[in-house]
Amino acid sequence: MDTTASDITFDEQGVCNYCTEFLERSSHIIHEDPVQKEARLNALVSKIKEAGRGKPYDCIVGVSGGVDSSWTLVEVKRLGLRPLAVHMDNGWNSELAQNNIANLVNTLGVDLYTHVIDWEEYRALMQAFFDADVIDIELLYDNAMLAVNYQQANKYGLKYILAGTNQATEGMRMPPGWNWLKYDKKNIVALARRNGIKSLDTFPAIGIFGYIYYQYFRRNRWLSFLDYLPYNKFYALNELETNYGYKRYPFKHYESIFTRFYQGYILPRKFGVDKRKLHLATLVASNQMTRDEAIKGLEGIPYPTQQGIEADLNYFLKKMHWTRQQLDEYIARPSISHSAYPSEKATWEIFVNIYRSIVKGRYVH
Repeated sequence: MDTTASDITFDEQGVCNYCTEFLERSSHIIHEDPVQKEARLNALVSKIKEAGRGKPYDCIVGVSGGVDSSWTLVEVKRLGLRPLAVHMDNGWNSELAQNNIANLVNTLGVDLYTHVIDWEEYRALMQAFFDADVIDIELLYDNAMLAVNYQQANKYGLKYILAGTNQATEGMRMPPGWNWLKYDKKNIVALARRNGIKSLDTFPAIGIFGYIYYQYFRRNRWLSFLDYLPYNKFYALNELETNYGYKRYPFKHYESIFTRFYQGYILPRKFGVDKRKLHLATLVASNQMTRDEAIKGLEGIPYPTQQGIEADLNYFLKKMHWTRQQLDEYIARPSISHSAYPSEKATWEIFVNIYRSIVKGRYVH
């Protein structure tokens, strides 16, 4: 981590606040006593099995083709659970990701539900985000993915959604301005209307009140499942490759062609953001990689090859109906904060503060 994170500070030993905060927040999970961790996992598995009794599945596992979600599905099956794998296809899947998902579900014998978003509507929404010059274009995918998982859980009456999110490989806090609130449906709708899109016809958006409905009225539980396990990314990769025909990606989240182009080309050039720093720093702080290895991982461009950039660039231009000049003009324009447009962020912060005060009050009493 470096000064591209606007709020970074360093102590007398040269350790930054991102690492310090990460260790304070995550050490109890990463370094949890193995006996206690296993007991916590077994208790969760028992609850999931009991809640799913008499139903075709007992949990939802969202899969992207990446290592975290893939390993979650493997471990869920190993523990005797009956998951429905859910995938959200926004039209940017790489062939490698599709093969990884297919190999995984076929080998494990798991049912897969794939939600395919209408491409023309999705492209129009992406264009609205590009025209607004906001940073988090991936808000569209992430928001729809959340909505689809909750919808499938609701359809089958399932309480648990087991996600590949975890502290060990992605627990470090995102720097200010590097992304946006993933439940901000209001922001999505505002940017869509700004570009003449009057309504979201097929896009499965979810806002804050949708989140509250699912979490507190439907009692759905979105859990970072890998936090219940002793998770090592490199061990998981080796196991996936050996037993499930899995092929790894050069950087985190590169299973999507757009995400690859977004993180490897758009973010560094337009917004001055290199997410490799955050991803690698987390692995260093959780003792899965040395600092020297991480520094080496930052060498060169955030892409496997220069030829890969050109191939994805041309694919992006064709799929978005852009010219190279349009792309260059977009990159050259200054960025604009999501907060410049209507948003649910303030409402979310009020909700979070109320929740924290309730939890704190329970702890005190």
